[in-house]
Amino acid sequence: MKGLDRYLQNVRIKKAASFIKKNDTVLDIGSVDGVMFEKWRGIIGKSIGIDPTLKSKIETDLYTLYPGYFPEACPQNQTFDAITLLAVLEHIPTNAQAQLALDCHKFLKPGGRLIITVPSPQVDTVLAILLKLKLIEGMSLEEHYGYKPEHTEKIFTKPEFKLLHKETFQFGLNNLFVFERVEPNMNN
Repeated sequence: MKGLDRYLQNVRIKKAASFIKKNDTVLDIGSVDGVMFEKWRGIIGKSIGIDPTLKSKIETDLYTLYPGYFPEACPQNQTFDAITLLAVLEHIPTNAQAQLALDCHKFLKPGGRLIITVPSPQVDTVLAILLKLKLIEGMSLEEHYGYKPEHTEKIFTKPEFKLLHKETFQFGLNNLFVFERVEPNMNN
């Protein structure tokens, strides 16, 4: 990962941190090398990351990283206070997004938070230039599937989720969404 890649990652991690509570257990989908967990050391409880680029399982005192895809690679019968998808949702094929929402609901505790960042569409142009200039690497732009941030609220809908917060950051180039898991039988 190059310096600019790490900077962009750190901005997303910092934005997400505002919605993490002391001792939260976190499931990070697309965890890469676990840097988010290290940045949240002293705040979060024992957490789990899933990433398809990992070659093998990595275990520390704070987190365990599993190679593979969510939800198959995630230990079953475990729920979390928060799930993070930082710059991940735009890589999920359109036909798999509804199932992703159901799987996130299954792995979140009632009242748990789903924290998502997605780039604005114009970011693909910016990233393509930065990639060509070799200032970034590994952005997998071919996997963005034409994702638009406004799709996020349509994917994570009632009755399973309630939108708690949304904002743009980095001059409107990035978007943050925070949803809460609700029980379908609750009146929301």
